[in-house]
Amino acid sequence: MMYFYLLSLGCPKNTVDSEGMSCLLQQAGYQALTEPEKAQFLIVNTCGFIDRAREESWAALKELAERKQPGQFLIAAGCLSQRYGHKLVTRVSGLDGILGTRRWMEITTLVRDLVSGNHPPGKPVVMIGDPLDGVAQPTGGVLQGASAYLKIADGCSAPCAFCVIPAIKGPARSRPLEAIVAEAQQLVGRGAREIILIAQDTTAYGHDRGEGDALPPLVEAILDAVPELRWLRLMYACPQHVTPRLIETMARHPQVCHYLDIPLQHSHPDILRRMNRPHDVDKIRRLIARLREAMPDIALRTSFIVGYPGETEEEFSALLDFVAEIAFDRVGVFTYSPEEETKAATLPCQVPAEVKEERYMRLMELQQSISLARNQQMVGRILEVLVEGQGEGLSVGRSYRDAPEIDGLVLVQGVLPVGEMRPVRITGAMAYDLVGEPVAPG
Repeated sequence: MMYFYLLSLGCPKNTVDSEGMSCLLQQAGYQALTEPEKAQFLIVNTCGFIDRAREESWAALKELAERKQPGQFLIAAGCLSQRYGHKLVTRVSGLDGILGTRRWMEITTLVRDLVSGNHPPGKPVVMIGDPLDGVAQPTGGVLQGASAYLKIADGCSAPCAFCVIPAIKGPARSRPLEAIVAEAQQLVGRGAREIILIAQDTTAYGHDRGEGDALPPLVEAILDAVPELRWLRLMYACPQHVTPRLIETMARHPQVCHYLDIPLQHSHPDILRRMNRPHDVDKIRRLIARLREAMPDIALRTSFIVGYPGETEEEFSALLDFVAEIAFDRVGVFTYSPEEETKAATLPCQVPAEVKEERYMRLMELQQSISLARNQQMVGRILEVLVEGQGEGLSVGRSYRDAPEIDGLVLVQGVLPVGEMRPVRITGAMAYDLVGEPVAPG
């Protein structure tokens, strides 16, 4: 028996790919371990999106390389591998394999090649080109507790000036509807109470096949196939692709969480133009108004970049005003970091690091007060909570307003069964989390 250790870094889309590699290896007779020192294969599914993620990936690879024993093989997979390819060898000595984002489904081929000993010593096997013909992805879903991420597409065709995802992942490629629905059935059969649809842009699903509004039919097909599913959550919705049909579909089906993550990145038209993003801010306002009219209880999440090249104090103030006006439930804020091979990295007037950090703090402070006010509106309401943990007489879970790992929690008095969904009366609110008590049956 041969063993592998797999460390997954980065976003949920990486988590899905890691689960796919793990499934393929186990189907080939390899066994997963949580202790790297006992495994023959050490695999790191890296993230290469922003500075902090890259540094975490470099550190993980270097640590495993330093601890690697004779007979062990170290494989770098994922975004960092796709982006840097052979250059990884100059940064991490001891690499035996490099597997890109478009070739992860060939992990068993790679490990067998390493075991065979046919490759030259000290020279890693590199697989970073386009996928081999006829190689199918074994899965697009991964179950974590009672929640499951289900990838509906990979890659991105958006021309954002600051982003390297298209270079790393390639253009958008939608998965077949039938395969997605079959995996949703499988995940629910394994106990999933929540399915989270993910892609670089879920609302662009089907566009690569010439289907202009394919996400609503996909949602309908999933709900028809698994009517017992409690929550279906949509992530990563670009504003220009949120259609009236999608809004109507979300509002009509009670299983669809009244929650939408719409990454806007900024609110000043000039910044958005320099980002090569949709820049009609009034159109975005009208979209948000339509969402709230159709679903008055909808929780809206977005993300913004501060310190983008050339961002003036006036442009940043416009962002503050926009955030105060819209009052998003959740906001993620990132300081701009220049990425190699992107147009934004070559733009003039790069903003000093101290200015970026100061703007980050100002925006976060504003959003904290907004988030607290939005949470306080929940006090007295009864929310269904998916219980995810227990401890010290409390249970911890999430409501429909909270996506895993990035949003808040609901702290519930008493010990409730993990994996169950229970009604909870909200009794208190903090900036990011809620406090509640179970509602007695009957």
